[in-house]
Amino acid sequence: MASAHVMILPFPYQGHVTPLMELSHSLVEHGFKITFINTEFNHARVLQALPKEENNLKGIDLVSIPDGLCPSEDRNDLGLLAEGFTKVMPGHLEELIREINKKGEDKIKWLIADQNMAWSFAIAKKMGVRIACFWPASTACLAIIRLIPKLIEDGILDEKGWPRRDEMLQFAPKMPSFPTSQIPWNQIGDPRGQPTIFKLITDNNKYMELAEVTVCNSFYEIESGAYTLFPNLLPIKPLLPDSKFNKPLGLFWPEDSTCLDWLDQQSPKSVVYIAFGSFTKFSEVQFKELAHGLVLTGRPFLWVVRPDFITGLSKEWVDEFLEANKEKCRIVSWAPQQQVLAHESVACFMSHCGWNSTLEGLRNGLPFLCWPYFTDQFLNQSYICNVWRNGLKMEADESGIVSRERVRDRVEELLTHEEIAKKVQELKELAAGNLSIGGTSYQNFKRFVNLMMGE
Repeated sequence: MASAHVMILPFPYQGHVTPLMELSHSLVEHGFKITFINTEFNHARVLQALPKEENNLKGIDLVSIPDGLCPSEDRNDLGLLAEGFTKVMPGHLEELIREINKKGEDKIKWLIADQNMAWSFAIAKKMGVRIACFWPASTACLAIIRLIPKLIEDGILDEKGWPRRDEMLQFAPKMPSFPTSQIPWNQIGDPRGQPTIFKLITDNNKYMELAEVTVCNSFYEIESGAYTLFPNLLPIKPLLPDSKFNKPLGLFWPEDSTCLDWLDQQSPKSVVYIAFGSFTKFSEVQFKELAHGLVLTGRPFLWVVRPDFITGLSKEWVDEFLEANKEKCRIVSWAPQQQVLAHESVACFMSHCGWNSTLEGLRNGLPFLCWPYFTDQFLNQSYICNVWRNGLKMEADESGIVSRERVRDRVEELLTHEEIAKKVQELKELAAGNLSIGGTSYQNFKRFVNLMMGE
């Protein structure tokens, strides 16, 4: 019998679904029953991407509610998506809790919701459900969000969240420094969506007092500076509920696992792995420069290119490129990234610096080439390049393009950088220590489980 029935609600983006699915699997191992809520749009994608032979979702019930958008509307538009779901999801969430609890058995005891969906805390409170907040990005990013009132009071931000002046910010030692121009909520793509996102963030801040605990997708040793500002936060990563990588993580695209066979044929520490997450888009010029630059390295490379990664590039060009470089190159539309990063043939990770990718690369002892795209990714780049020193920036030229020569030179510099190699190993050991009995995250996760098991 389950210790408790837990409802889990992520923000409806891939980088938010994945860590909460990891958490779900870990909770199932401790006897919890999970109801995992996706939007109807994402629910359909997750079901389609699940491996047909064995989905390994034991203990997790996938359900869905509407997001308020029409099927044809652009869900990559953060502002549009937030405007839609804040109008329609609250009512549907309340009705879902009521329907489950009417059945009389295994009533919802806890809601674990993404902090970006903290509006749900008021509904849970109304329904008599206990509340845990989950923060999916870096704790430094959460600290910035919680410090919004002070940033406004100090005249750094105006009331709408825009910077009043250009300056570098650093809130505590061992936290990343960053310019005011890279504040995460002002880096969402279309600036017309900024007012909606900023209002969502500030409203969610007000709901935080309803949560009994806030658990973070991080671990103490890599973000100790942020935890000096907010010591009550509970970092529980890096969770690794499935050492064999068989448990699905709510992916929106089917994985191409054939690239693992290709990796098996490569020499140890030889492959450059390139993946820019679920949002990044490239121009045709930048795509070709990166492609030629990877060839110039002389190293084998595995590159994840989503179907919507680039527009306007001819299939003929791609086919010719692949044919000309078939001995060294493998391109897939989506990769089993955790398995790729753990593979002995992978030498480095060229990344958009999404927080999940950052943690996965760090845990597997890989150096980074940083190529951030939006939101908190610039902050994560600062961690990698300036605080942890386990990677290098991919800097553009005056025209805004990272040239093929720059790609070649940066890869070579990274893979021959002795100090970075040393830092990479130290961070890998720190992550492993947190997974071990007695590690900080191990103990924090145990505290979290005990809290939810209690009456």
